[in-house]
Amino acid sequence: VQLQASGGGLVQAGGSLRLSCAASGRTFSTFSVGWFRQAPGKEREFVAAIKRYGASTFYADSVRGRFTIARDNAKNTVYLQMNNLKPEDTAVYYCAAGERLISSTMRQWHFYDYWGQGTLVTVSS
Repeated sequence: VQLQASGGGLVQAGGSLRLSCAASGRTFSTFSVGWFRQAPGKEREFVAAIKRYGASTFYADSVRGRFTIARDNAKNTVYLQMNNLKPEDTAVYYCAAGERLISSTMRQWHFYDYWGQGTLVTVSS
């Protein structure tokens, strides 16, 4: 499956952005999808994930209550709605997909099989 992340940009603190992860090439509903981010000089970190068919969602503590992940399998797209953005949310955001993910592995990037190219989110103070 091929993934295309989009929707990043420059926003002021307190603002909102919606990222999209569009998939092609396979039946998307059978994949669990996660969002990860990587800031300069820092390691890649988990942001949010949604199980295939959208049965369950997972969030990092740092974004819970501000970010919402959702999927539209008819459009082969997963969204990450980001509200009340903070400067520390600045990073390149990547979407990733995997077929064999379970609850205990959803937060671990090395269990994902497919990755998009990343989209830059910059939050100014």
